[in-house]
Amino acid sequence: MEIKRVAIIGPECTGKSELSQYLAAELNTTWVKEYAREYIDNLDRAYTPDDLVAIAKGQIALEDRLAAKANRLLVCDTNLYVIKIWSNFKYGYVDPWILQQIASRRYDLYLLTYIDIPWEDDPQREHPQQREQLYSLYLKEMEAQAVPFIEVKGDRMDRKRIAKENVEKLLGPDVAK
Repeated sequence: MEIKRVAIIGPECTGKSELSQYLAAELNTTWVKEYAREYIDNLDRAYTPDDLVAIAKGQIALEDRLAAKANRLLVCDTNLYVIKIWSNFKYGYVDPWILQQIASRRYDLYLLTYIDIPWEDDPQREHPQQREQLYSLYLKEMEAQAVPFIEVKGDRMDRKRIAKENVEKLLGPDVAK
């Protein structure tokens, strides 16, 4: 059976992890955590552009491993578009390997999370004042690609409803309730 892949992307602190966990629980499937969190937690220095390549490789490996456990759907808390946008924003450069991987990997739907939920401090979050600018970059990226995407906005309940309805449409009429 073909596994559908849904990637949840957006700026920092826009509810990606919460939405990923929710969808996986509601639709009885597996979700892929953001590999960057674990990777950066284990660094004893500031991360570099080379670390972004290592993070991308770890994210892909984790996603591919968990796809085997998925029930019709794999929910990805992030994907390489997030690394691309972050790398370009922070360093003005994106490693060609990351771009090659983006071009070669397929996702069936992107959920782009908006910045309308409150910022929560976290040692790994860097740019609370630039969420609007970052969101614009994500939106431009999605509009420039031939990939389906939905903007997820509103309070937490609205976001869950919007996300679930769109993922259920993707899965078709025999979605296990």
